[in-house]
Amino acid sequence: MATTSRALPQVRQVQRRTVIFLGSAQLLSGIGTGVTVSIGSLLAVELSGSEAWAGSVATLMTLAAALAALPLASLADRRGRRIGLVTGLTSALAGALLMILSVVTGFFVLLILGAAGVGVGTAANLQARFAAVDLADPEHRGRSLSAVVWAITIGAVAGPNLVQPGAVVGQALGLPAIAGPFVISAAGLFLSCVLLLAGLRPDPLLLSRELAVAELSARAGGPAQPGAAPGASPESPGKLDQILRASSTVQPDILQPGLQQPVTQASAQAPAQHAPAQHPLARRGALVRGLQAARGSRQAMLALAAIIGAHGIMVAIMSMTPLHLQALVDGPGASHAGHVGADTLVIIGFTISLHIAGMFALSPVMGLLTDKAGRTQTIALGYVTLLAAVLVAGFGQGSTAAVATGLVLLGLGWSAANISGSTLLAESVRQEDRVVVQGVSDMLMGAAGAVGGAFSGLVLSWVGYQGLNMAGGLVGAAVLAAAVVALLASRARKASPTQQPG
Repeated sequence: MATTSRALPQVRQVQRRTVIFLGSAQLLSGIGTGVTVSIGSLLAVELSGSEAWAGSVATLMTLAAALAALPLASLADRRGRRIGLVTGLTSALAGALLMILSVVTGFFVLLILGAAGVGVGTAANLQARFAAVDLADPEHRGRSLSAVVWAITIGAVAGPNLVQPGAVVGQALGLPAIAGPFVISAAGLFLSCVLLLAGLRPDPLLLSRELAVAELSARAGGPAQPGAAPGASPESPGKLDQILRASSTVQPDILQPGLQQPVTQASAQAPAQHAPAQHPLARRGALVRGLQAARGSRQAMLALAAIIGAHGIMVAIMSMTPLHLQALVDGPGASHAGHVGADTLVIIGFTISLHIAGMFALSPVMGLLTDKAGRTQTIALGYVTLLAAVLVAGFGQGSTAAVATGLVLLGLGWSAANISGSTLLAESVRQEDRVVVQGVSDMLMGAAGAVGGAFSGLVLSWVGYQGLNMAGGLVGAAVLAAAVVALLASRARKASPTQQPG
């Protein structure tokens, strides 16, 4: 249904502009989160006076991101992507300002509240990838999504390197040096809010719904031709209005209850059998609605499994790798010695940097594979890569080079599974449920990361680093098997043209 209108040059122009503004905002907001992660633990120890609170900032960011995912998605479902994303990033901006205030006043609780605010912004950054596919052609969805994912990498990598320039900024403003990086963070978040407020017009989610309803109305009421309005050049400011008027007269502020879709004059006059039926779960809570909608689609369930499984495996292994490398380089008892050798820090930093590069640097390639090879095929490729990662890191646990290679493969596998899974999820459920299902996905993804990080230490102490990798491999093998079954079922349906797809 949406293919015809999305193929219009005017709509494609809006889509290109949407991706550009989303990517630019991601770059700027990524600086904010990167700064917080890089020095948050140091500031927590300084303000609390105890190393026991060193992980509090990262923990609060993770929890806040998971808890905010569904409310932000519900807000976007009601008000559009622009409002949902800006609300999340405004919370992050408030968090950055609270962190500056915590440095000035010395109040640790302000730092914790600020970390939670930045975590809400992290949830918004995650949801931006879905906004990139609202208007995308089906054959370009993977590339559009991956472009936005890749953009945040630049900010996330640049953020930690702005600590020294930030100190100069802080001193110039009469603030403590450690507060300066948060000034840069706040500036980046403010600019990202401005970009989204100005650039996401029309809102991609609301426009996609308007086009879908306009096409449905045209099919019900007559041979309306979208885009046939005379005088609508690709550069004309009123082109989208002319496209929509060619199909029907759209009233974008009037939404059908439960559907959050625009009511048009044509749809109001069309026979009742052509009107979209109200979704039976529309009045239920967002979590129940999202889970029920996902359960109704095998592809959506596979996509959720791919996203959640890859994130849980990645966080569990990545978070314990520094401890394993420390024990490997400095000796088994070094992790309790109260110090880390300089060479060990270099090895750990280099390994984690390679891992992060694997996660994000090739995002456009993963998007291209998703579009060209297929969603499920790329999920399978991602999990084959994840299995290779745990085998290399697990059985090569005595070699720093093998562990580093395994971490690179771990990042690449996560990237392939996350991008292809997110793309598949975006097109596997009803349009009126799509945003809520995406919010459920981000919430469960964050929860999987929290569980993986929390229990990885216990697994490491029980069965060692190799055992931890093998446990991750078992999870990966289960998801890979599901992807293979889905591929075989798809090929069987294609080989039987008379069989109705299930």
